[in-house]
Amino acid sequence: MSSSSAAALLALTPAVARRRLGELADVHLLQETARDRYRMHDLLRSYAVEQLAAEEPREEKTRAVRRILTWYLLSADAGRKAILPHSHSIPLVPPGQVRPVERFEGAADALRWFESERESLLSALRQAVAWGQYDIAWMLPVVADGFFELGSHWSDWNHVHVLGLDAARLVGNTLGEASNLLCLGDVNWRSGAYDLAVEHYRHAAEISRDIDDPWMLGFSLRGLGLVALERSDPGAEAHFEAALAVFREHGIRRGEGMSLLSLAQCARSRDDHAEAAALCRRAVDIFRSIDDRWSEAWGALHLADSLGELGELHDAEEHLGRALETFREFTDRRSEASTLRSLGDVSLARREFAAARGFWTRAAGLYEELGNALSDTLRRQVEDIADARSGEGEEDGRAG
Repeated sequence: MSSSSAAALLALTPAVARRRLGELADVHLLQETARDRYRMHDLLRSYAVEQLAAEEPREEKTRAVRRILTWYLLSADAGRKAILPHSHSIPLVPPGQVRPVERFEGAADALRWFESERESLLSALRQAVAWGQYDIAWMLPVVADGFFELGSHWSDWNHVHVLGLDAARLVGNTLGEASNLLCLGDVNWRSGAYDLAVEHYRHAAEISRDIDDPWMLGFSLRGLGLVALERSDPGAEAHFEAALAVFREHGIRRGEGMSLLSLAQCARSRDDHAEAAALCRRAVDIFRSIDDRWSEAWGALHLADSLGELGELHDAEEHLGRALETFREFTDRRSEASTLRSLGDVSLARREFAAARGFWTRAAGLYEELGNALSDTLRRQVEDIADARSGEGEEDGRAG
């Protein structure tokens, strides 16, 4: 707990909340684990809960729970805007007495907050369900979605949206249902559960049409294309074209850029690397024009892969270097690993074998941390290079 969240819970100003938390820490009823971060011993917490149940009327307890849940929701949404400014914006509950919420200097600041608050966010979601605060229970997973994905918190990512979907259905909120269905489509696409992903994307698209939400419709159609592409289904391109048409009609620039990247994947699959590179360049230009730094890096990663196939290795390396810096700033380990892997491919194409081994080894370590089987593939590639180069003279190359 921080002084800001305590202020929301107790309906105090942050300054008064900070003073009271400090007083409790001074008499060892709280432990200050970091600057402005406090925790209570489990036994003491259990006793406090018992006392609260006996002494406070349920109405007051409900108001207090509502305040702190609102604080987490609004703070998480502020973090969403700092990390992915062009992600889906949904109407939230009014702040009421909850002021101020967290404010962030940039993506890195927001990601640090999310990581430090991850367990509290999960607890807040469970509490929202337990206290029947179903509007917040479906909204919180949606605004925090990007953090769980970028942070590679796969199990939590699935769990929050299952709870969010149930909550939306309990109160009959179709926007909440579609939002969580779309996110569950992404979860299942990432995990390889393609049948479930298709089911979620299709249902999200149907509801999006009914409620006239082009952002969700476009990304649901693109999701269907991503699954089709994984299955080598020739219908993938039609899904991406349909998504692109929706995004262009409604001026949704980030969606347009992401659809162009998906169409570039289709071009690569038929070995049209010049077309793929051209599509990627258009996407990167869009992301740069709307100041979406993570998406720009994601586009640069795809562009570099196409440039590598065209033999434009210097340009590919430059794009990958910039993308790597951005992914590290966003603590996006999955994308960092993909970038290191591509840098290894570029180094191999240049016959810089030591550099290739270095990049692939670092990528393999990240993939292993994420539970991704690509770690084994990359380690075999490292061994193959070592075997092929054994007995030869000193190698050229750089380890990035």
